[in-house]
Amino acid sequence: MKEQFYSERTVFLRCASNGNPPVRYTWRRGREVLSQGSDAGVEIYEPFFTQGETKILKLKNLRPQDYAEYTCISSVRNICGIGDKSAHFSLTNLTAPPSIKLLLEDPMVVNPGETITLVCVASGGDPRPTLTWVRPGGEDLPRRSVVNGGTLTIPAVTVEEGGAYTCLASNHVGSPVKKSVSVLVRGLRKGRFWITPDPYHNDDNIQIGREVKISCQVEATPPEELHFIWLKNGRPLRSSERMVITHTDTNVSPGTTNLDIIDLKFTDFGTYTCVASLANGGSPEISIDVNISSTTVPPELTVPRGHSHLIAQEGDTVDLQCLVSGKPKPIILWSRVEESSAVAAVAPLTMPDGSAEMESYDGVLRISNVTRDMSGTYRCQTSQYNGFNVKPREALIHLVVQFPPVVEPTFTEVRQALGRAFSLTCRLLQAHPARLLRYEWKLGSRLLTVGQFSHQRDDTTYLVKALNREGYGEYTCDITNEVGAGRCTYLVTGKAYAPEFYYDARSALWQNRPRAYGFKLQWTQMEPSAVDRILAYRLGFRQMGQSRWWEQQIPIEGSIQKGELLTYNLTELIKPESYLVRLTPITRFGEGDTTERVISYSTPVNPHLKEFQCGFEEEAICLFTQDKADEFDWTRHSAATRNTKYTPNTGPSSDHNGSKQGYYMYIETSRPRQDGDKARLLTPTFNSNAKSSASLSNSPAYCFSFYYHMYGKHIGALNVFLRQKGPTVTDTSVWSLSGNQGDQWLQAKVNIQPTTAFQMLIEGVRGAGIEGDIAIDDVAIQEGECTHPPSNNLRSLGHPSSPHIWPLSITLSMVLIGFQR
Repeated sequence: MKEQFYSERTVFLRCASNGNPPVRYTWRRGREVLSQGSDAGVEIYEPFFTQGETKILKLKNLRPQDYAEYTCISSVRNICGIGDKSAHFSLTNLTAPPSIKLLLEDPMVVNPGETITLVCVASGGDPRPTLTWVRPGGEDLPRRSVVNGGTLTIPAVTVEEGGAYTCLASNHVGSPVKKSVSVLVRGLRKGRFWITPDPYHNDDNIQIGREVKISCQVEATPPEELHFIWLKNGRPLRSSERMVITHTDTNVSPGTTNLDIIDLKFTDFGTYTCVASLANGGSPEISIDVNISSTTVPPELTVPRGHSHLIAQEGDTVDLQCLVSGKPKPIILWSRVEESSAVAAVAPLTMPDGSAEMESYDGVLRISNVTRDMSGTYRCQTSQYNGFNVKPREALIHLVVQFPPVVEPTFTEVRQALGRAFSLTCRLLQAHPARLLRYEWKLGSRLLTVGQFSHQRDDTTYLVKALNREGYGEYTCDITNEVGAGRCTYLVTGKAYAPEFYYDARSALWQNRPRAYGFKLQWTQMEPSAVDRILAYRLGFRQMGQSRWWEQQIPIEGSIQKGELLTYNLTELIKPESYLVRLTPITRFGEGDTTERVISYSTPVNPHLKEFQCGFEEEAICLFTQDKADEFDWTRHSAATRNTKYTPNTGPSSDHNGSKQGYYMYIETSRPRQDGDKARLLTPTFNSNAKSSASLSNSPAYCFSFYYHMYGKHIGALNVFLRQKGPTVTDTSVWSLSGNQGDQWLQAKVNIQPTTAFQMLIEGVRGAGIEGDIAIDDVAIQEGECTHPPSNNLRSLGHPSSPHIWPLSITLSMVLIGFQR
């Protein structure tokens, strides 16, 4: 029996983009375009729940050819001039996720004011990882810190800058890795004390003959270096049978020390001092004095007479006060009391500063600019800190915040036609006090009606029976209580809503005469029946960059229906230009809301095509363009300037007419071009004369002709496509030829029948070697079918089929998300 082992290594490349409109993804391995089904070792898919923002390229069971440069191209097809974006990744047999190590001790203990340096280095990973330093929770690095690669330097470190620091390493292979270090800055904070009377007696007072305990607490960093000593009246105190000194575990923070005085005597009265320090220095000591005498008594807490129920108005400053007695006086803690379980279930009540509890040393809680949500019951309570460790004393204060009525709607625009009836309603949402509420309706400054709210109503309505011209204007409803008023405002107008421009027709542009154009404008009217009938539209337009407007009125006969498509032909537009168009509806009330749009167009030749010819004699090459998605470009050349020494036995010796000074377009197949590289040349865009975009029988036929020269033993292929620009762009092959055709110019003709705006795409494909130059010349498009077309042409038509998308922006990133073995 022979055992066999099989290992499979799978790699996932993730390409992610965000933005609008949705993007199209293209994957390339080197220059090879990868698509689903084009390679058995490649799978392209979209993860669930990503909503089109991520594309995965899965390389199954890695092969030698899979170690290559990968490119993800994200495109919105140049809508609104937004160019393609790409991300690149190099996959090799060394590709590996990152690993790092920290060159320092953890934890790092330092003194305040020292300069510290945290060093993180990459110990593995290909490509080389990028190192960054971060703090937990997104907290910023110290303001004075300096980051240099994997080194973080913090000068004059403070106690507040202590904590965790994390080194993060990423190379887009797998998940980022991280390692953290704790920086402990020596320091002492929050010194507190409390006095605990004898727990075996039900009395909070200190008495001779009973036990009393003094506790002292300090937060220390690091906690294990905390050291306590006790003094009595300035002299060191040692632990004895009657004065027992104990300390909590040094690993517990905050650290606490206790002085337990057994059988208190008169001679034990005095000042006891707790001194906290760090064993290795680096921070000042903290001293806490506690006086034990016959006047040391537990606290009492009261509220001044007449201050347990306070009424304030929104925006006031209010003081809540509790009187505290006792020696020593403890800290007072303020909090809010939940008044019902339903409120507590929604969200816990917080103090004005957002915290659950606030401290006061004088017993006063001041609330500035008080708001309605601060109404409620407040508790003042003695703290065990800096006082007696006994059952807390507490008192309650109820605060009522009065505020003006809150109403809706605060502002609404109402559009109405003359003669119609309508009503306006103002609703009361809340108010305090909510009694004796009055309302007052006005039109401008003219009083319409007044009244008082009943307990059963929370709104008031004003009815207009028949709107006249004097009824247009601003209606207000003021609802008042003793604090102030809330106002509903209605602007009643007869202005028509704005028109909405519709998608342009497929053949929106036409040419009246040389350099003069017309444009078919289309729009619908928003809510046409909301106001009086629209009598006309005021149309204004001007050239972009110019200040002069041309205006005219477009009369409208009859009523406009909702959704009805309206059209108007703009004429006498000059050359390819941009225009700002403004459209305003007019009723008997006057002008309505205005809509604007920009019309941009570029038409190098007659959009309703009769004839187009180009011999490439001008440098502008008749506004032909190079396709941005190919591997290289076509070149404009003449035989007089051609370098025949570089590529012998290929290419033409003159243009189609036999002139060595005449120009033509050709593909140069010398290095660095490779077998299969493509160069694509695009004609200008032409508008078809189709009478109906839904029927091919109504679409005009055109003859596309050109001369080609395909001479050399390494000739690849010459292809022609019809590119139609409907709701989506489609490329349809109409002509193709490959191989050596001899040292001669030959003519090709092909019939095309586009159904929408179109371009012709001429593609040259590089063959197996450098003797494969292909040239074209004298390209022409004529209306009508070709006469006596040569053989070897393909006739085919494409049909567009997907909807428009409207662009904003895209951003793109790519990451290798993991290996599987």
